[in-house]
Amino acid sequence: MCILGVIADTHIPDRSKALHPGVLPAFKQAGVEAILHAGDISTPRVIEQLETVAPVIAVLGNRDWVRLRHLPLTRILDYGGLKIGMTHGHGGLRAYIHEKLGFLLKGPQPFSYFVNTAIKMFPEEVDAVIFGHNHAPLNRLENGKLIFNPGSAWRQVPYSLPPSVGLLRIADGKIEGEIVYLEKTGNTLGRVWNPPLLAMPK
Repeated sequence: MCILGVIADTHIPDRSKALHPGVLPAFKQAGVEAILHAGDISTPRVIEQLETVAPVIAVLGNRDWVRLRHLPLTRILDYGGLKIGMTHGHGGLRAYIHEKLGFLLKGPQPFSYFVNTAIKMFPEEVDAVIFGHNHAPLNRLENGKLIFNPGSAWRQVPYSLPPSVGLLRIADGKIEGEIVYLEKTGNTLGRVWNPPLLAMPK
């Protein structure tokens, strides 16, 4: 079995001063082989910290254009014979500007907008699409394809979503996702497997 850690939207130092203290222990305990960062890293030191646990593979987020602009917009990874597409989910500069103009004129985009933007980044067939950007955990199978967003690893004040990361388990030609909440809030469990949808914004 191959176990991968997944993290996104660490936003250090633009929104958070440091990695949540639960991030590294969660990945160490799981024994991850690699850590996938789905963008909005903001500073290279986040990658350096994560690399104390396992090698890091990252993509460019909309907050990474200055210090991490060398990162690719998308990656397709091969683990256990499965293809994993990874992107941040903003769709590149033009799509991001379109998203922000829409926000100013009409308000926030529906959740489906972010899912579809991520999926469209991979016209070729992949077994999973990993993304971030909207900070909302998602762990869903669609037509046999895993659509996975680990949520944001920082405390999202004033939002109600707790910080979270993700795990992918790959074995026997199958991939399974898990959301790991770093803090328990209300009825939210610490570990959730393949729910239809988690914390979907209105």
